[in-house]
Amino acid sequence: MRVHALPALQDNYIWLLAGSDGAALVVDPGEAGPVLQAVAEGLRPLAILITHHHPDHQGGAAELARRLGIPRHAPFEERIPDAEVRVAEGDRLDFPALSLQLQVMQVHGHTRSHVAFHGGGHLFCGDALFSLGCGRMFEGQPAQMLDSLDRLAALPGDLQVCCGHEYTEANGRFARAVEPDNATRDHRLDEVRARRARQQPSLPVSLSSERDCNPFLRLDQPGVQASLSHRLGRAPADRIEAFATLRHWKDTFAA
Repeated sequence: MRVHALPALQDNYIWLLAGSDGAALVVDPGEAGPVLQAVAEGLRPLAILITHHHPDHQGGAAELARRLGIPRHAPFEERIPDAEVRVAEGDRLDFPALSLQLQVMQVHGHTRSHVAFHGGGHLFCGDALFSLGCGRMFEGQPAQMLDSLDRLAALPGDLQVCCGHEYTEANGRFARAVEPDNATRDHRLDEVRARRARQQPSLPVSLSSERDCNPFLRLDQPGVQASLSHRLGRAPADRIEAFATLRHWKDTFAA
């Protein structure tokens, strides 16, 4: 089974998890065109997975469901109308044609109903976790987002992180400001620049790499704590304040 990133819209990825015979899952289709082109080239979609309601993650789902006759798996969210299958925390989805089972995690913070899917060696996390970053808190609170990121970080390190946008280089500039002395992160950024120079995605990336490089998964590390203390003029009161400070810093960061 292989994963493919289809570029879509401005900087989105539509993810395909496909078997050798072309059977595949389609994750977060922000538009239908790239998937329909893949179908014309032999892809055989079995189902659509939607992590959250934002149009750049589900804008093409209704058309694909209608034209291909396949179900949409989506969270309980009125802003994702007419999904055939609703999913929530702890659900398990079986796809026998791919010999695959996926588990569903509720990951509040970016939105109030965001979910992630993991299994088969892959983690489809939408806009909850990015490589070297995380999503903005449009509808959640810092404690919710931190809990979501902590639970994602606790998954097996060999999972391949498949997130929704090509933000890695920009996130890396912020990560370097937060934790200047992280040689592993710098090596990751060298790899990312080389990939992007070849017009290749910076993703997927292992979750273990993110634990080593992503400041939002490294709140307790001395370098990150020192930067947050300098920014606050004191040590963060707790991990929630540390995360909130880091996220606000990212929201206003320019470099």
